[in-house]
Amino acid sequence: MNVGKVKAGIIGTGNIGTDLLLKLQRSPFLECGIFTGRNPDSAGIKLAKEMGVLTSTDSIRAIEENPEICDIVFDATSASVHFVNAPILKRLGKFAIDLTPAHVGKMCVPVLNMQECMDEDNVNLITCGGQATAPIAYAISRIHPDVKYIEIVATIASKSAGAGTRNNIDEFTQATRESLSEFTGIKDTKAIIVLNPAQPPITMHNTVYALIDKPDMEAIRRSVDEMAAKIRRYVPGYRIVMEPVYENGRVTTSLQVVGLGDYLPKYAGNLDIITCAAVEIAENYARMKILGDKGE
Repeated sequence: MNVGKVKAGIIGTGNIGTDLLLKLQRSPFLECGIFTGRNPDSAGIKLAKEMGVLTSTDSIRAIEENPEICDIVFDATSASVHFVNAPILKRLGKFAIDLTPAHVGKMCVPVLNMQECMDEDNVNLITCGGQATAPIAYAISRIHPDVKYIEIVATIASKSAGAGTRNNIDEFTQATRESLSEFTGIKDTKAIIVLNPAQPPITMHNTVYALIDKPDMEAIRRSVDEMAAKIRRYVPGYRIVMEPVYENGRVTTSLQVVGLGDYLPKYAGNLDIITCAAVEIAENYARMKILGDKGE
């Protein structure tokens, strides 16, 4: 055990949970107290055992039976499972970070509203599209609150879209759209996801469109660049690939997310941005517990 670190539990031993496990190894504030799921043959369980991390195949029951094993819980299971887990984690007094499409807790994008989420008992990471594009939509809308319409298109590699994504396409688009409206105050929004089967797999690519009359393009570009720089503090592979341009009443900008390649492939930036955001939230919560503050 690393003295002074806050213990985090991970429920779900698939790709997302295993990527989180590897990211926690670098954290100055967190250590993995338990890595738990249901599949004893999962590659994640095997890796965790090799790393000397405590594992279980009793899923959330392992935390119920030993509540002191962690203060923070990452739920990397599925929406249906999180609906069951959420009230249990609340009863146990755990800070739950939901990486599923369940949307039980408060929507959280670290660069936009992390501090106000620290008093919640359950926060939700929305979707990869929400994490990637809501900040850019906000960066535009804070310059132009008169934006009439915002639309985003998130294009990801088919190989990076697991069963959870494929089974929840409607939930993905609806949750992403809701996050755009929530963080910008613009009611008329839309989200589209495209699964691209190209080989080799493409890097996650997102385009943001905004209908604006007489936009201040210099101020918009500056605002977007500032926001992207803030996101790169916790998602290093985040970058603007097309600076905002204006044509026919529409502002357009594009961005890409390259993954860190911890466990997930680098092209799967759509998954990496979720795990990076989850760790950023957890570290802020841990700093609050260790240092008695709420981070930056």
